[in-house]
Amino acid sequence: MSRYNPFYFIGQAFKSLWRNNVMTIASILILASCLVVLGSFALLVADLNLNLDNLGLMNEIAIYLDPDLEEARVDEIYHQLREMDNVDSITYVSKTQGLEEMKQDYAEYSDLFVIAEGEENPLPDMFYITYEDVSRVTTLEYQLGEIEGISKIIFRLDLAMQIDTFKSGVSLIFIWFLVLLFVVSIFVIINTIKIAVHSRRNEINVMRYIGATRTFIITPFVLEGVIIGLAAGGIAYLAEWYIYTYIEQIVTEKIRMIEVYPFSELSMPVLLGFLLIGIVTGAIGSSISLHRNLNA
Repeated sequence: MSRYNPFYFIGQAFKSLWRNNVMTIASILILASCLVVLGSFALLVADLNLNLDNLGLMNEIAIYLDPDLEEARVDEIYHQLREMDNVDSITYVSKTQGLEEMKQDYAEYSDLFVIAEGEENPLPDMFYITYEDVSRVTTLEYQLGEIEGISKIIFRLDLAMQIDTFKSGVSLIFIWFLVLLFVVSIFVIINTIKIAVHSRRNEINVMRYIGATRTFIITPFVLEGVIIGLAAGGIAYLAEWYIYTYIEQIVTEKIRMIEVYPFSELSMPVLLGFLLIGIVTGAIGSSISLHRNLNA
C-alpha cells in the first residue's frame, strides 16, 4: 500500500462511481434531497426562534418603582437586580424617558402631554429585565417581590411557558427528522456500495489472492461514499441557496411583519453542515456495506 499515493485510491473511487453511474447519480440526488429537506427545516426553526424572540413578551419583565423613591434607592435596586440569578439584562427607563417615548408613540396628541411634564409627570421610574430560564421565573418573581421600592411587576409567564413548550416541540421534531433522513441516506449509500462491491467481486478476489491488505481493498469504496456525500452536499447547498433566497425576497417585500435571517449570515454554517453530514453519512454507509458484503 505504501507504493500508492492517495490519488490512486481517489482515481479508483471515481472509476467505480462512473462504472455504476446510474446508481451513483441516484444516490447523490436522494442524499441531496434529504439534505435540502433537513436544511430547510433547520432554517425554518432558526427563523421561527428569531420571530418568537422578537415578540418581546417572552422573556421580559417590567418592574415599576414607587413614585417617591430617591435616586440613591433606585441605584440600590439596580445593583440588587444585577446580583440576582437568572437575570440576563437590565434596562432602566426614567419617568422622563417614559414620557418622551409616549410623546413619540402618540405624536398626533403631543399637546396632551404638556401638562404632564416636569413635577407633574405621573409616570413611575421602571426597569425592564430579561431572564434566561423560564423554568426559574417563579423564583425570580418571588425575589423581586421582596425588594422594597418595587410597586408593580408585570410579565407574561403563561405566554413564555407556551412559547418555550412550542420551541421544545419544534426542536424535538427537528431531531426526529434528522435521524430519519440520516437513516434513509445511509441505506441508499449502503446499496450503492453493495452494487460496486458486487461488480468488482472478481477483481477483489484476485487482489486477495496476491496478498492485498484489507485496507488497500476497502479504501476506494470508503472514498466512494465520501465523494457521494460531498457531491450531494454541494448540490444541496446550491438548491437551498436558491430556495431560501427566493422565499426571503417574498417575505421581505410582501410579509414585513415576519423577519427572516439573511442567507448571507447562514450560508457558511449551511455549507459546512451539508458537507459534514454528507461526508459522515457516506463514510458510515460505506463502512456498513463493506462489513456486510465484503468478507475478510
